[in-house]
Amino acid sequence: MKKITLIVFMLLTGLLFGHEFWIQPDKYIYGRGEMVNLKFVSGENFTGKNWKGNKSRVENLQLFFDKVSDTGLHKDLTNAEGDSLQAIFMDEGTVVVALQTKNNFIELNANDFNNYLKEDGLDNALNYRIEKGDTAKPGKEFYQRSAKAILQIGNKYTSTYKKKTGLPLDIVPDDNPYTVAKDGNFKVKIFFRGEPLKNTKVKVWHKLNENMSVQEYKTDDDGELKFFLDPEGQWMISCVKMERLENNAKAEWQSYWGTVTWGYY
Repeated sequence: MKKITLIVFMLLTGLLFGHEFWIQPDKYIYGRGEMVNLKFVSGENFTGKNWKGNKSRVENLQLFFDKVSDTGLHKDLTNAEGDSLQAIFMDEGTVVVALQTKNNFIELNANDFNNYLKEDGLDNALNYRIEKGDTAKPGKEFYQRSAKAILQIGNKYTSTYKKKTGLPLDIVPDDNPYTVAKDGNFKVKIFFRGEPLKNTKVKVWHKLNENMSVQEYKTDDDGELKFFLDPEGQWMISCVKMERLENNAKAEWQSYWGTVTWGYY
């Protein structure tokens, strides 16, 4: 078994609903034995702040490294607000860290909820409200987050990047992003509960120095999309899946938010 030293200190600090939520390392490419620092952040325009969650808000925290996996890191977290998850990897390879939060509830006024559904391409929910004459009603929703980061340790490139993590909403690259040699098309596949998520709006974010751009795509019938990848800076892919809840006394909707991040520094 590969030797891995993992040091989990504490979770991080709040979550602003309606913003992207992602795993943010201090960098993405590390040397063997170098300390890896990660934060869980929420924000707009690929700029965020620590969330205010703790152990009680985490359903699962997993780490995948070559043939080694630790699917119970959440058990080592504390109930205190903190600022980092830290790990040391004693061997080289591609690493995936995956976080799933527990369900949380939010209620938005009718206008804000309708605008949010429109902005994120959640046409099934918006059309339902229109058809039922519910557009003047507040939106009551449970939501949870699935966030994943792909890191690279040293010069050994492994297939961990394409491992399914069990996240409800899992965004999986078709190729290792760290073996991309030049600009070109890059393909990812998105799964919801293990099945391809088709015809869904996806945002692709790219931050290079002080410049940030975002492009919108839609997955095809196989849950796939292609976009032009420049192997520089930092990348994030995000999407949302919304389902109608029947006979729930508190909420009418359940959403699943997903992100994956990687970068070249």
